[in-house]
Amino acid sequence: MANEKILIVDDDVNICELLRLYLEKEGFSAEVVNDGLSAINAFNTLNPDLILLDIMLPGLDGWQICREIRKTSSTPIIMLTAKGETFDKVLGLELGADDYVVKPFEPKEIIARIKAVLRRITPVQSTPANNVKEVSFDKLTINLTNYELKVNDRFVDAPPKELELIYHLASNPNRVYTRDQLLDEVWGFEYYGDSRTVDVHVKRLREKLEGVSDKWELKTVWGVGYKFETKA
Repeated sequence: MANEKILIVDDDVNICELLRLYLEKEGFSAEVVNDGLSAINAFNTLNPDLILLDIMLPGLDGWQICREIRKTSSTPIIMLTAKGETFDKVLGLELGADDYVVKPFEPKEIIARIKAVLRRITPVQSTPANNVKEVSFDKLTINLTNYELKVNDRFVDAPPKELELIYHLASNPNRVYTRDQLLDEVWGFEYYGDSRTVDVHVKRLREKLEGVSDKWELKTVWGVGYKFETKA
């Protein structure tokens, strides 16, 4: 993991400079922009590996930028914001953000989050065929080694956490998981959110998978959680 390009989008120049210094010290390449329109232009020009995106920006806000990027790309996005309310977190996740950090934050925490996200999306090199993490069902293949989702023989863009969630459920078909179990087993110790995060990711997965096959279903078990149900 070296020389990945990180795009920092924040109108606070002091925060941007601090993040840039920490990122470059860790071996990343960092570019900074301070408003929404510049963020879209920089994304299209630089093709960054990850975006640190503030919500409150001049011009387009972070939500609008996230929505625009997700129309064409699954590049990881970590939201940076002073807003800590659950509504803002859920909205960011619904729009396609991969993680969410509330200001004030420690730069070391940001670095850890960036490395964790990039680790999840980096294909494992020289992996023996018998160690490939892949599950397949009718019209569906989930490959966690290369972070690929194939639906109806077509690759579908999905953020890393969506892929990890559906892989975890599909690897254990018909087993019911509570939201807290999924937070613990899929998000792990790096996540500080609440169980509604799971609901958001399931909703987004359903938009990609609903009606694809009558032989399996991403199903809600009311009052408990979720399961990947297979049918005879």
